[in-house]
Amino acid sequence: MHFVEVKEILSSNHGRGMNLFRGCTHGCIYCDARSKCYHTPEPFEDVEVKQNAIGLLERTLAKKRTKIMIGTGSMSDPYIQAEKNLLVTRRCLEVIDRYGFGVTVHTKSDLVLRDFDLLEKINSRTKAVLQMTLTTADDELCKIIEPNVCNTTRRVEVLMEAKRRGIPTVVWITPLLPFINDTEENLHRIMYYVVKAGVKGIILWNIGLTLREGNREYFYYKLDQYFPGMKEHYMKTYGNSYELVSPNSAKLMYKIRNVCAQYGIMCDVDKVFKYLEEFEDKYVKAEQGNLFDGIDY
Repeated sequence: MHFVEVKEILSSNHGRGMNLFRGCTHGCIYCDARSKCYHTPEPFEDVEVKQNAIGLLERTLAKKRTKIMIGTGSMSDPYIQAEKNLLVTRRCLEVIDRYGFGVTVHTKSDLVLRDFDLLEKINSRTKAVLQMTLTTADDELCKIIEPNVCNTTRRVEVLMEAKRRGIPTVVWITPLLPFINDTEENLHRIMYYVVKAGVKGIILWNIGLTLREGNREYFYYKLDQYFPGMKEHYMKTYGNSYELVSPNSAKLMYKIRNVCAQYGIMCDVDKVFKYLEEFEDKYVKAEQGNLFDGIDY
């Protein structure tokens, strides 16, 4: 782990996203953030901590006239193991709360439970959304493909606690590895968890994953380690393709959409992202409601 100072904390793309770290220690074998195009640290586990992130965020939000949703976790999980002591993510959530902005955090870690008090507080005034990734219902497989983070059973417990506290959730069901966890049984169990946890929406483009320089080599190295012969099967099936779509994709996507329609879960990715980006002022809504109370039509 090493520390750097940066000039900006919110992304230039609409000024909504922030990555507090670069690199990760979760060890997910498929991680796209390992791709060389992102210029992440080498080795990837040598996490870069933006040590001036909190002060930068405070100054940035203090100048913003319009309240927006702030998102974190798109490139690096905000709850890497070191966050337990660093408290960078928690202190940034405190800044977001203090200035009245909304937030969405994307993680695979149960460490987010530590900050549920802040997410609940933010959500009482505007909107705080927890995004959680579920790729396999098999905890033993989870230990292989996502080795250094809590298993799926524990993540579902986190989602259930969010439901109990009224914190809305979105589940990423991606990536799904062809010939490994792209099965009807796996998706059936994941969707059972999604329904049980009352999630607002899921993010899933298709059944498969993407590979490019950097993450491709690491992924194939891990396939050789844990799934002998699978790398050759991938290379024969997909060559050097960027997008590796499962042969089961169309059938499984059809089933998932049916479940979402039955239980009122958003599964249109554009609609889910729109929901994540929409700032809500619950105080204004409450005042607007009171304005018309007692009027007979």
